[in-house]
Amino acid sequence: MNPPTPTPATRTPPIPKRERSSPDGRAPREALSLRFVHVAKALVQVARAEGLVAPVFRSPPRLVGVSRSIRHQRDGVVTVSVALRNRPWGAVLADMVEGVVATNRLQGVAADRCRTQLWACLDEAGERAA
Repeated sequence: MNPPTPTPATRTPPIPKRERSSPDGRAPREALSLRFVHVAKALVQVARAEGLVAPVFRSPPRLVGVSRSIRHQRDGVVTVSVALRNRPWGAVLADMVEGVVATNRLQGVAADRCRTQLWACLDEAGERAA
């Protein structure tokens, strides 16, 4: 006797195909975008928890030929734009961390403490620079 045919409500959704990396070993563009969003949310959460100004992250920068740009708007919103394409993931993470530090104009010990907390947050989230 054959097992009953599953109804649409009981069907298991298909398992998404594993994303393949490009021939040069880098992650596909969609995967980078999703990782970028995940990291941005984590950094914003830490910045706010520490009483810092949390920047808005976007990609790519509007300025041609730069890896990172920071734009301060009159209403107090700061946008950190980071290039993702053709860059090591560690460089992207470093630009995002430094974007939070620069947004808050931190220097010296305060900047070092902030970097330490942000990198610890990324480490806990499973993001590695390498």
